[in-house]
Amino acid sequence: MRVKSIIGVIALLSSYHLQAQLAGDKDDESKLYAETKQVNQFFRRFNGEEDEKGERYYPKDKLYRSEKLRKKYLGILFDDSNNGIKQDLKVQFAKEVLDKTKPAILDFHGGNWFSEVHTTFTMNGKNQTVILFMELENDHLGSKWVISKVHADMFDPYFKRDTTRVGKFIHPLSHELDFMNLHKVFSNDSVSQFTTKRFVPDHLSLFLYEVKKGTLKFKTVEEVKFHFFQIDGWYFELSQFNRPGYNTGWLISNLVKVNNENEKNLLKKYLYYEGK
Repeated sequence: MRVKSIIGVIALLSSYHLQAQLAGDKDDESKLYAETKQVNQFFRRFNGEEDEKGERYYPKDKLYRSEKLRKKYLGILFDDSNNGIKQDLKVQFAKEVLDKTKPAILDFHGGNWFSEVHTTFTMNGKNQTVILFMELENDHLGSKWVISKVHADMFDPYFKRDTTRVGKFIHPLSHELDFMNLHKVFSNDSVSQFTTKRFVPDHLSLFLYEVKKGTLKFKTVEEVKFHFFQIDGWYFELSQFNRPGYNTGWLISNLVKVNNENEKNLLKKYLYYEGK
């Protein structure tokens, strides 16, 4: 039944597209209704909290979070150009999201989602790509977006270990010499090889240092996407598409079944560009 529902929605959208072609240059309101223009609107459509014209539904309204309405929206909230998201995976996702005993609802303030912001900074007169990972943080009676992590390829060389230099280490009896041999460590051009194996590169600290010095200056935002882990057993990516037609706006651009906590942690590590 759910497969037929999703296919029916796609067929309905195709008929709208045909009507728009016949209308010529006339404004087509159905196109505006089909586009998910804002991230907040994606939340409301995913949850079944607004009608096709963008009018809000509230808990007292009959159609608020109705299964029928949510089925309809789930059929249009995917990027149809991405053949990598298989139809059977979408159907499985929709089935679990719309489970009658425990339907899954996205919560703006529920955590387990974050933004990936691709920006351009200038450093020494040269454009540099800096990826900012943003998340919502509680602040007094409200919330605010904060930078949780940073990744920039230009910082990678600072954190690479030189594993070719065999024999370069701090001797285990160095404490008996009051660590006076540290002068050899800091005259070395690869100090990172003397750090603990648990050391994790921290691009955020280096980013803040360069911004504070004034050597790294913000220029513009190039791209924004969002990563969601709010639905148990699933991960999806939300991206913005500006293109003609109905399948446009904020849409699910990637969908992955996450079977356990280990897979979730590995996926997050990949998304954060860690362990390269």
